[in-house]
Amino acid sequence: MGRHRGAGLGGGHDEREQTLNQLLVEMDGFESNEGVILIAATNRPDVLDPALLRPGRFDRRVVVPRPDLRGRQEILKVHVRRVPLANDVDLETLARGTPGFVGADLQNLVNEAALIAARRDAQRVANHDFEHAKDKVLLGAERKSMIMSEEDKRITAYHEGGHALVGLLSPDSDPVHKVTIIPRGMALGVTQMLPAEDRYTLTKKQIIAMILYAMGGRAAEELVFDQLTTGAANDLTKATELAHQMVCRYGMSEKLGPVTFGDDDHDVFLGRDFVMRKDYSEKKAQEIDEEVSALLHRLYAEAKSLLEQNRDLLERIAEALLERETLDGAELKLIMAGEPLPPLPSPVAPTEKESAPAKPERTKEFPGENIPDPEPLPS
Repeated sequence: MGRHRGAGLGGGHDEREQTLNQLLVEMDGFESNEGVILIAATNRPDVLDPALLRPGRFDRRVVVPRPDLRGRQEILKVHVRRVPLANDVDLETLARGTPGFVGADLQNLVNEAALIAARRDAQRVANHDFEHAKDKVLLGAERKSMIMSEEDKRITAYHEGGHALVGLLSPDSDPVHKVTIIPRGMALGVTQMLPAEDRYTLTKKQIIAMILYAMGGRAAEELVFDQLTTGAANDLTKATELAHQMVCRYGMSEKLGPVTFGDDDHDVFLGRDFVMRKDYSEKKAQEIDEEVSALLHRLYAEAKSLLEQNRDLLERIAEALLERETLDGAELKLIMAGEPLPPLPSPVAPTEKESAPAKPERTKEFPGENIPDPEPLPS
């Protein structure tokens, strides 16, 4: 309702603008409105009309960022109030493993963990339930029904192994948390990297490490199979976007220097791009394209060189993925150190049907459990 007036094409006499005009008149202070406080919220402050932001309309602006470690821990305490937890659940550890999560993400995490515990008829939610829920929230749901050929599995194993190995070899990269070749969401395999702590800025070395990591999958495919697949499309998109931001937004190009090019805040739906004047010439645009292309080619060659020098580690990671399908950070460290992986747990033999689990104790913490069981219907 508070979007910039005059946005779009074809005139600006729509109902939204009339509503905004009336709202501005009511807020202008023609009459004394003591004791009246107006509160508004938005997740797009960049598209608000300037008349709303001037002094006298909204005098205070409160920014609500993503919660930090302590904030995530307190939010988790709120959402687990009515969830019976096992003794091995540590909310502080769980908060440390979820950097970047907001309140809705944490609520979804608790709900997914409770559903996973309910599916195995558990009376309390354990730590491994939260781990499985975190993988589902971050990586997507497993598509176990999807049947992949052996060739696709092998290509995916080397692709994800390339991501993981480049991430492990880059000193400025985030720690590799987990790598899997089980299809999740829209991806055939996923390599998950989690920062060790909350991060609010990025250095040039960290962005370069992110581009190297993105190039690792395609470089591994070309190195091992001497061919390319469509699986690296999303990786190339992210790498190109990061390289473009380094050159045009962050001023991290040695050739172009500390200059920004373009204005990313102008959205098409606001109608500003149609009248915006370019602040750089066509020659400079060509130099930007050449600099972005040179940066991507250089980092791709560096990622491929890292994999060539550590081909034996790539083979070990890929073979372990083909055998186990999923590797966590501890298992990847064992592979990097040249140590054998622990044996896979043997499948549990089927046993006699277990007796029904006892009902949980009824306490005052769960008011809904004090309702007596209904009497059986008469035959």
